[in-house]
Amino acid sequence: MPPLVLTFAASDPTGGAGLQADVLTIAALGCHPLSVVTGLTVQDTSGVEYLEAVPAGLVTRQAMRVLAESEVAAFKVGVLGSAENVRAVAAITAAHASVPLVLDPVLASGRGDPLADDETRAALLETLVPRATVLTPNTLEAERLGGRQRLLELGCRYVLVTGTHDATPEVVNKLYDANGLVREDRWQRLPGSYHGSGCTLASAIAVGLAKGRKVPDAVREAQDFTWRSLAAKLRTGKGQALPNRFFAR
Repeated sequence: MPPLVLTFAASDPTGGAGLQADVLTIAALGCHPLSVVTGLTVQDTSGVEYLEAVPAGLVTRQAMRVLAESEVAAFKVGVLGSAENVRAVAAITAAHASVPLVLDPVLASGRGDPLADDETRAALLETLVPRATVLTPNTLEAERLGGRQRLLELGCRYVLVTGTHDATPEVVNKLYDANGLVREDRWQRLPGSYHGSGCTLASAIAVGLAKGRKVPDAVREAQDFTWRSLAAKLRTGKGQALPNRFFAR
């Protein structure tokens, strides 16, 4: 019986990011994915045209039905679509406080299409960030959320700030806890742009935690898996490349 990982995320018809990315990553790494749909999108590999949040009551019903019969080893949270959904997921996960939670605070698509308004961002800071075991913002998201020090002060245990958006020769990812820098990892910056790298990374961290890894080890292993999936990229459309999560096969 593989560990069960429950993801809360919006659907992405391309399979590059969102719910589909989480399911692919979790399965590729040997866990069984459970999923709750939080939003529906109209998008392709070039960008997001439209996002419609699933009503919060339906998000709760999906999750409660699954959690009533399944013992989950980790939660992964991505795009939630509304402040109401943020609060609903915070309440659901708070009832399972011993289960590690990886929060990918997606505020915009890779192209810059907004995926969270000010109310949703405020709800994240108030209710879900304090619950997170690991928070995985890129440098732009970390800045918009008030900086990694503020995020740690709000209660999350670790913040992994990723350097994919920085103008540096290498991608530098830094993991922090309340005492400061825990680890720093450097990765060859691959050419081009990618759709779904953040979802892949956060889901892979959740898998590591579900398997009992310590956070620094789970973070290192997840980065390696993500980099390899990007290096083996797929071209399914005319826009960004997609991670190939089944590169090993």
